[in-house]
Amino acid sequence: MTSSPTEAQDPIPSGTATAPTDQPKKPLRSQAAQPVLEKLFELHPQLFGAEFLPLKLGVFQELLAMHPEHFERETLKAALGVHTRSGRYLQSVAARRQRHGLDGAPVEDVAPEHVYLAIVELFRRRQARSGEDLRPKLRGQLMAAFAASGLTSQAYLAKIPAGDADTTAVLQDVLAEHDQKLARQEALVKAFEASGKTPQEFADMYGLHPRDVTRALAQHRALQGSVSA
Repeated sequence: MTSSPTEAQDPIPSGTATAPTDQPKKPLRSQAAQPVLEKLFELHPQLFGAEFLPLKLGVFQELLAMHPEHFERETLKAALGVHTRSGRYLQSVAARRQRHGLDGAPVEDVAPEHVYLAIVELFRRRQARSGEDLRPKLRGQLMAAFAASGLTSQAYLAKIPAGDADTTAVLQDVLAEHDQKLARQEALVKAFEASGKTPQEFADMYGLHPRDVTRALAQHRALQGSVSA
């Protein structure tokens, strides 16, 4: 992904692949960043050690203020760019791990759009190395990420930056399936409420399994509760 001053200050995946003309610069950039990354590991092993945790927004400025004797602005910016573009860091973001402060304590959730961008970037990298079509796996990951966001399809889509046509099509398919499932569920709930029947009686009337009816009712109540909250 491309790096920018904003990313260095607030480490988040940009979701934009690095242009081919930038490829020769990557090894040099990584080499230059290595001493800074080693110092970050020494000072904050809980964040930069064996496990890469998503970093809180604003950590760049905090590191500069906390360790002026160790870091300079440009080299720290470059090192954080390398770190937050690494596969291990992106995997942590894609897994919806919470952002952490320099003391190693969780401080906030990763924004849904950042989870999405991390998933898509990992997909692009893996797809480039694989001879298989990894879109079904991408679809499942995006479905889980969307469900975890608690947002409506429209609200989720509004947060997602424009991407390539392929991944955008997968996302739109995921959201369309969700909306269709939601519409079927709402229709079932309305029919149940109008019937005056118990879940067992209603299921028998329409040849449904009672478990499917009770599940739909529970999901509908949960959705109504989240909307009202």
